[in-house]
Amino acid sequence: MGLQLVLGCGTVGRQVVDGLVDRAGTDQLFVVTDDENVVEALRDESIRARAADPADPADPDAIAVDEEPTTVFVGGDRTDENLSTLENARERFPDASIVASLGGNPIATDRTRFRELADYVVDANSAITDRVLEETVGPSVESMLGLRQQLSSIDGRLAVVMHDNPDPDAIASAVALVDIADALGVDAEACYFGEISHQENRAMVNLLELELRQLDDDESLEEFSAFALVDHSRPGVNDGLPESLHVDVVIDHHPPRGPVPGAFVELREQVGATSTIMTEYLDGLGLEFDPATATALLYGIRIDTNDFTREVSPADFRAASILSEYADAGILAQVEQPTIDGETLETIARAIKNRIQSGSVTVASVGQLTNRDALPQAADQLLAIEGIETTLVFGFTDEMAYLSARSRATDVDLGETLRDAFDRIGSAGGHADMAGAQLEVGILGDVDDEEEVGSIVSVVEEVITNRFLEAIQTRPGTPVGAYMRTSEWLFTDTAESEDGESA
Repeated sequence: MGLQLVLGCGTVGRQVVDGLVDRAGTDQLFVVTDDENVVEALRDESIRARAADPADPADPDAIAVDEEPTTVFVGGDRTDENLSTLENARERFPDASIVASLGGNPIATDRTRFRELADYVVDANSAITDRVLEETVGPSVESMLGLRQQLSSIDGRLAVVMHDNPDPDAIASAVALVDIADALGVDAEACYFGEISHQENRAMVNLLELELRQLDDDESLEEFSAFALVDHSRPGVNDGLPESLHVDVVIDHHPPRGPVPGAFVELREQVGATSTIMTEYLDGLGLEFDPATATALLYGIRIDTNDFTREVSPADFRAASILSEYADAGILAQVEQPTIDGETLETIARAIKNRIQSGSVTVASVGQLTNRDALPQAADQLLAIEGIETTLVFGFTDEMAYLSARSRATDVDLGETLRDAFDRIGSAGGHADMAGAQLEVGILGDVDDEEEVGSIVSVVEEVITNRFLEAIQTRPGTPVGAYMRTSEWLFTDTAESEDGESA
């Protein structure tokens, strides 16, 4: 953890001290304040402290410590004193990460200067006590400082990898991380495997002129010396990377389905989109928002939270408020109203025609797919049918079956349901109300006769439908029935995925 140096012990500073003690004890903590009564009280609590004025530029030894601090917290109550302390600390500890409180009465020029010198700025006047403590020593700030250090340590080129067939949240998050890396002097590129075929996703990339690189499955990765994953958390799971790849950065908001490798990892399940986390990074690091990136991030949040109606958190609203100042509303409107191609409309029509209903659940096979991104749109359309609360739509491409599910039922967790039904025979995952799966139907590759292929597809359709209906009627986490286990011979084992949905 390294030495944590607290300079000034006002309202914010004292809470920082208490928070650090709760998290790491007193061994790596040192406090400098000009209030001798506070120093005496801290020493009574076995906290190392010295009485000196950290804001005094004439006394450079006031903030001297035996070892270089990893993090410096400026926590006095007065803006002018905190600014002087911040200037002293930055000069004395140029390599340390500095978190500074603005104090009680900042003006515009103060805010500008604080952002120039500090790695993270806390405005105590805009937050209640608990929120100040959370921002100062909570996971988001620790992650922010850790991300900065991890990116700065990269020597070479960074690949920021989205999940396969990326959605707006993944695309925006990758572009934002590239912006942060560029600001820190790191050469980075946003990359993805698969295709961007959903018309809204293509419109976003094209209208905003986002720079993305499509990777082939057999493409050499030797040009990259470091790798980051956004909007998913495991290499080789829903991306084309080797499973054994060393990962430098992982940023995601999905619940993990296994150990998450990475030198720096932040998994924040309580927020509605990875774009929310990336917005906090850009804002907290004091970086200027590129209008294209801001527009993409805002769209990513809106899509993943279904316009702030699904799994939304206060952080998502805060991020959207920040982004609205920089986003291009005109382009955003164009992105949200793209033309729908005929193939997508035909897929939706087949889903409506072929649907099977069981209570408030409907399942539909659309047969052969030319555009897998049409599946979630079809699942959304079926959800609009009166009396329907949960939908599953699936189709086939080559030897793969792709599934997309939607639900507005409060007692259904689709992510767990699809994992329960299909993890043994493929990869599945997602959210409580939006999830997907991929199944490799290996037996189809061994058959040339069209009629025989049709018969096998009919059996597979029945298996998928029955497994889903049985799983959704089973309590989450309870093994599914014997019928479902006997059907596994139809499928080839594939890797587990924590996010089967791509759009």
